[in-house]
Amino acid sequence: MGQLTQTFVAMLVVGMLFTGTVNTLLNKLQDLTCVSHCDEPDKTKRHYFEQPVFQTLNMFIGEVACLFVYHIALLVERLSSKPPASSSAAAYHPISTDDAPAASSQDPAGETSPLISDHARRQQQDSEAQDENGEAAVEREPLVGWRNLLFVLPTLCDLTATTLMNVGLIYISASIYQMLRGSVVLFTGTLSAIFLGRNHPLYRWFALVTVFAGVAIVGLSGVVQASGTAAVPITGSPIGILLVVLAQTFTAMQFVIEEKIMARYEVPAIKAVGLEGLFGLICVGVGMPILHYTIGIHGAPGNFFDMYGGYRQVVDNPQVLWAGVGIIFSIAFFNWFGLSVTRSISATSRSTIDTCRTLFIWVVSLALQWESFKWLQVVGFAVLIYGTFVFNNVIRPPAFFARFTTDDSRIHEEVASHHPRPQQQQQQQQHDA
Repeated sequence: MGQLTQTFVAMLVVGMLFTGTVNTLLNKLQDLTCVSHCDEPDKTKRHYFEQPVFQTLNMFIGEVACLFVYHIALLVERLSSKPPASSSAAAYHPISTDDAPAASSQDPAGETSPLISDHARRQQQDSEAQDENGEAAVEREPLVGWRNLLFVLPTLCDLTATTLMNVGLIYISASIYQMLRGSVVLFTGTLSAIFLGRNHPLYRWFALVTVFAGVAIVGLSGVVQASGTAAVPITGSPIGILLVVLAQTFTAMQFVIEEKIMARYEVPAIKAVGLEGLFGLICVGVGMPILHYTIGIHGAPGNFFDMYGGYRQVVDNPQVLWAGVGIIFSIAFFNWFGLSVTRSISATSRSTIDTCRTLFIWVVSLALQWESFKWLQVVGFAVLIYGTFVFNNVIRPPAFFARFTTDDSRIHEEVASHHPRPQQQQQQQQHDA
């Protein structure tokens, strides 16, 4: 890897870590912003910003920006007399299955190729592979026209998952929230075996059980060691923990559906993120008035579905407003940085790097006194990361399980890469951040 490539990849990694960390912290900052009765000495009587639907709206606005970037890149290509992105020359390229750089020698730093060339894993393997009868694999069709609507279904999963996570974040600390999101590998691994026919070797089932144990320990730390600080009240609520974990089932369904789509159609990851942002924006725009007039008007002012109350809280509180702007930009750049990292190195490396984001969120939250240090949380996080790394072949499984590993077992990199959200990212996704 040349010096230019190393520098560029390092910038991508730093950008991914920074924007991903900022995104989660800004969401938590909004949750911790007092919007009424702020002079009350008793903090329990103060009203804080609790608008998960508006936070979901912020995410989709940020993802829509990826669609603009995609079309700008297409326009630049056409003006440069290059083949259009829908052609085979500019279609997604495979995510490499090791840590070797994937950028071409003609574009050593990969400055532009991640915008339009980042395809789902195994694209090249599928195009070059032959089936058992010696026939070439079926070529993917471009995702154009009405086929773009196929991303409505994963968008609905993303919308549900993100909103549930935003509600959960109100009740738990940012670090526990981020750690619990790691349980997506558990649900994605299980659903991929059921609906995609994945034949996971035994060591991966061991890894999924380990992930489950790690999530349980992290969740337990948020319940039995919940405590606030003098600076801000933090509640380790079982409801918040359950909502975040439940959200991962919808995120896993999103990943499985996206993989089904991308197995048949050629679609750049950044376009997929943008499409989900566009459809999500439409769904939220339609859903907010419905929820307001069916649920919001019957609850207390400023409740989750009070559209007008939420709007006033946003525009009347500069901290909430500017944090929302920051969320929009951070999710847009996080998706681009994440997709570029996957393009330049590998999805496994991206998932490993993204683990550092949780540590940064944890450190910053402790420094801001948003939460207190918990040893049980450290133990749970370590177990969770170990299981995730074993599942993704980052580290070797125990020798007992290694003997059951078959030669054709391949790393399912999409599980830990997101977008988010959003497929990972793209998918982590996703929806990610």
